[in-house]
Amino acid sequence: MRAVLVGLFCLSAATICVAGETPQRIVAAGSGLTEIVHALGVGDRLVGVDSTSLFPTRASVLPQIGYLRALSAEGILSLRPNLMLATEDAGPPAVLEQLRSAGLAVLRAREGFEPEAVAARIAMVGSATGKESEAAALQATFLSDIARVQHAIPASGPKPRVLFLLAAASAVPMVSGRDTGASAMIAAAGGINAVDAYRGYKPLTPEAFATAAPDFVLTTEQSLAALGGREALLALPAFAVLARSGRVQVLSYDSIYLLGFGPRTAHALRDLAAAIHPASPIPALPHRPWLEAGF
Repeated sequence: MRAVLVGLFCLSAATICVAGETPQRIVAAGSGLTEIVHALGVGDRLVGVDSTSLFPTRASVLPQIGYLRALSAEGILSLRPNLMLATEDAGPPAVLEQLRSAGLAVLRAREGFEPEAVAARIAMVGSATGKESEAAALQATFLSDIARVQHAIPASGPKPRVLFLLAAASAVPMVSGRDTGASAMIAAAGGINAVDAYRGYKPLTPEAFATAAPDFVLTTEQSLAALGGREALLALPAFAVLARSGRVQVLSYDSIYLLGFGPRTAHALRDLAAAIHPASPIPALPHRPWLEAGF
């Protein structure tokens, strides 16, 4: 399977594979891809990243190529890259086509939030950068860590209901439905997404929130700070009933750590699983170099 994946990625970037040259000037659009590049030991080849690529620290100080879904061809080409790594939702499509027309090899990562999709992205970056053996080792470690977490998650009993809050504008929470990264993380951690009546992110009314009846409210540290902290979140009308009951618990993590879907995903999954299954011991994973902000 790995050989097939590598072959497919080479076909996608024929100018690199046919010439037998490894790219030395790379731009990355997607935080997970940026983290994979560093984890494979070729972070020094990055010459630009998108605005979501905030980890590790040395990536955050690189020239910016714009927001993931609103990239600019001129800004990217000014960095003189010979390879662009992009997530499936990077764009707009017209910009990516303009980059290809200008002769830039653009590799699009496989879509998906499951561990296998992350592993496929690791293989893609390894193939494109001449780090196949390092990518195979990183894949194996990543999938082993995922398996350890999943093995420790309770297989029976009621599953905790988790509501993911993205943001709150005009006191109306924007929460995750089906087919989102947050929903995938909740399911992988052994929980149930408390909102499954729709896909994507939509505002949730107080009435709908009561029906959702979450045991946990999951959000990002950035969203919680923007709201003014935990107490401000629980003061929102939608949360009032549960806040008074004292039943709901609020969990927050760094947005890129929780939803970046790069090498750190296994550890983020472990942290989430341990939080929503307090009665079940979810062992800590071994420390990995790519967890360090300075790696």
